[in-house]
Amino acid sequence: KQWYQRRVRGTCYNLGLAHLTMHQYASAFHFISAAINLKPKFAPLFMLLGVALTHLDDPTNAKQAYEQAITIEPDNPMTFLNYAIMLYNNGDKSQAAAQYSKFELSNKSNKSESDPDVNALVAKLGPILHIGS
Repeated sequence: KQWYQRRVRGTCYNLGLAHLTMHQYASAFHFISAAINLKPKFAPLFMLLGVALTHLDDPTNAKQAYEQAITIEPDNPMTFLNYAIMLYNNGDKSQAAAQYSKFELSNKSNKSESDPDVNALVAKLGPILHIGS
């Protein structure tokens, strides 16, 4: 049974990512939700759920998803960055700046490989929020 659940969870996770990439946010929401039901303590799933909900124009539940991701994994820079983007796009510049600052702190301590797309986004968002890098 456990091998089956791992395989289904992985499939749901991958299908959720694929649907996000294809801008099919309702489908992504369903696959990510199914994966969360199988592994409720995996923070990246909640971050992805927040992304899907953001694109489905549900900022209230997106915030809850991001907060849950942060509760589970309080040092994931991508969660802070996505959360900051969602807050900024919904008009909450002060909270966006706070999440962006957490992104910068977490990103410095994680020393992970830089993604060129993320670097481009950071280069745009930092000045908009008037935060130096």
